[in-house]
Amino acid sequence: MTMPVSTWVEVDLDRFAANLRAVRALGGGPRELLLVVKADAYGHGAVEMAEAAAAEGVAQLGVATLHEGIQLRRAGNRSAIVVLSPLLPGEIPEAVAHELDPTVCDRAFARSLSEAAVAAGRPQRVHIEVDTGMGRTGVTTEDAAQFIADVTAQPGLRLASVFTHFPDADGEDLEVSRDQVRRFEALLATLAEKGLAPPRVHAANSAGAVNLPESHFDWLRVGLIAYGHLPPHSRERVAVAPVMSFKSRLVQVRTLPAGATVSYARSFVTRRPTRTGVVAVGYGHGYSWLLSNRGTMLVRGQVAPILGRVTMDLTMVDLTSLPEATVGDEVVLFGEQGDATLSLEEVAAGSETIPYEIMCTIGKRVTRIYVRGGRPVKLTTLVGESEEWAHRAADHFRMRQEALAAVRRP
Repeated sequence: MTMPVSTWVEVDLDRFAANLRAVRALGGGPRELLLVVKADAYGHGAVEMAEAAAAEGVAQLGVATLHEGIQLRRAGNRSAIVVLSPLLPGEIPEAVAHELDPTVCDRAFARSLSEAAVAAGRPQRVHIEVDTGMGRTGVTTEDAAQFIADVTAQPGLRLASVFTHFPDADGEDLEVSRDQVRRFEALLATLAEKGLAPPRVHAANSAGAVNLPESHFDWLRVGLIAYGHLPPHSRERVAVAPVMSFKSRLVQVRTLPAGATVSYARSFVTRRPTRTGVVAVGYGHGYSWLLSNRGTMLVRGQVAPILGRVTMDLTMVDLTSLPEATVGDEVVLFGEQGDATLSLEEVAAGSETIPYEIMCTIGKRVTRIYVRGGRPVKLTTLVGESEEWAHRAADHFRMRQEALAAVRRP
């Protein structure tokens, strides 16, 4: 029995738990975390990562849309769920019904939310974002105190937190971010003087958590580092490890003669007889087209260059230096294979983008396999879960470990 799917993502739940503990210890810890699980937890699977986070004591989750919050509620998650992006007035009834906590940055929205909360007969938690320099959403620092007073005066609304966001806490120069902290602290002092001190305050995203200890406040609002990746220019080396790896398999192997063209637009021409492998992944899975003719993959622990254009469903690689590679072999698109590693950051650089986008664009046609203790514990596909497939995946993992042990054995 072998792996029942051709292309998959592996999510290491043990690493995720260790990452959460490492992040919580920042600044001397322990820190409360608000785990960001928007965009399907950066492609890892929001329902599964929220469940794993709850087991580690994480009590607050952050999403970006109404339906992301509803998905978690329908899966049985009872954590506090903050909708970090503004909702539209028409989304208020569903938000209240599913006990989601909106971010409020508009007085008319606050009044409508108040009416819905009163009608529902229970207090509605709200969060208020203050724009100290992001230039995206929120209320200005000048209007913030009066805005908070106006919102908290609305019947049925209960202020849960006030927060701000950094646009450049992962930059080389942190002075602008430090100035944001100073202005935010000045606002908090004003709120305290007016009797409006919020119960919770948060500012640190992943970059702020690592680079700006003065921004830690009550919650660390983290995504990237929880999933195992440090922001650029990180001042502190946090012991986190990548949670996700992206893998596929060879579905055809053959030798092309010199002068043969490969893939669309015939952009690659073989200069010698070339052993080629076809990998069951393409941009339809979320693998970047920009890696055409310049990216690499790992096959049997060695680098295999991409030949020609990445297509929607298939990508070709050069196996000339890998005469033992055969159909069914595992291919690593990013992650580890034996002693070799192809990092997400390297793949993102080759795709002319950032690691966030690479993870978030891996499509739902790609199976997610959740691993604990080195063994699959859950497998999700487009057609749902399958215990039989999970057992077959476990066999694949066992054989992979046995093969690796055989290679390392003296």
